[in-house]
Amino acid sequence: MSIKNLIKSILVFAHLDITKNMKYDRLTETIMQRVLKEDSNCIDIGCHKGEILDLMLKYSPKGQHFAFEPIPDLYNQLKENYKNKANVYPYALSDKAGKSTFQYVKNAPAYSGIKKRRYDIEKPDIEEIEVELKTLDEVIPENIKIDFIKIDVEGAEFGVLKGGKQLLKKSLPVIVFESGLGASDFYGTKPEDLYKYITEEIGLNISLLKSFVKNDKPLTLNDFVKHFNTNDEYYFVAHR
Repeated sequence: MSIKNLIKSILVFAHLDITKNMKYDRLTETIMQRVLKEDSNCIDIGCHKGEILDLMLKYSPKGQHFAFEPIPDLYNQLKENYKNKANVYPYALSDKAGKSTFQYVKNAPAYSGIKKRRYDIEKPDIEEIEVELKTLDEVIPENIKIDFIKIDVEGAEFGVLKGGKQLLKKSLPVIVFESGLGASDFYGTKPEDLYKYITEEIGLNISLLKSFVKNDKPLTLNDFVKHFNTNDEYYFVAHR
């Protein structure tokens, strides 16, 4: 383990959140520890370097796990690192299959996505590449029940969810996802539509990560719209 990852692990263990993203990482692991069983099946969408996939393997060592990462270098490394451990795919997920341009932010890969978005770095070095689009419903076998999904695709989350409608309605998994201004709006996502899709068409509630951990009430439509538009919170969990 690198010194950077060791320090991060210590801070997470001690609940010392230097950044909001560190808080979300810690809460995500808490949620996974709570909801996952030894044989739970999981999906990591926007797998990046495999940090969340590692937790899926840790808490559900007997489950089937699926990971998606369209950046070629990251995909190739994941394919090698998780050989015989997880199913790793080089696709960008959406609500339809095909081909798409993809904005690879070379000096900040975590910001990469199908469309350009607002970047919280100076002078993003963007290389436009072509990626293959797939939907969750066409990739994940119909006979597999999915228990947990993480979606971090820099604004394209609604398209991912729409492309997995049958899977989501059948499995009703716990879904940790990012959404808010600065990313989702570049894809034309309206918070009202996203909320209604998850709650009415899929049949799940939406909570803040911290509220789910505390067993507080789910968000109302107005609550979700407020968080989306102010960006005071931009990670959510969909759940029964």
